[in-house]
Amino acid sequence: MKPAILSSQAREEFLEAIRWIARDNPASAQQLRNAVYQAARNLGDHPLSGRARADLAPLPVRFLPMTGFPYIIVYDAALQPPVILRFLHGARDLPAILHDL
Repeated sequence: MKPAILSSQAREEFLEAIRWIARDNPASAQQLRNAVYQAARNLGDHPLSGRARADLAPLPVRFLPMTGFPYIIVYDAALQPPVILRFLHGARDLPAILHDL
């Protein structure tokens, strides 16, 4: 299967996170980049691997926490390939950010 693709908003959020981390720790920024690319490949093969969160967004939107990082991938599992809608830090106010999904 094709890997998940990033929406323009998710790409912007992802690049912002990479730049922020790279200022202090370029190796960690590279690890996050690699982890997100691997997650996109995995979501392409297994689009239902993320968790549904009805309290945050209706299906088919699902959530995949980034192991080892405080970020969450928010994606539409119904599309082929899946589309990553948002790339968010887990400490943010997710209900407020995602109210329009």
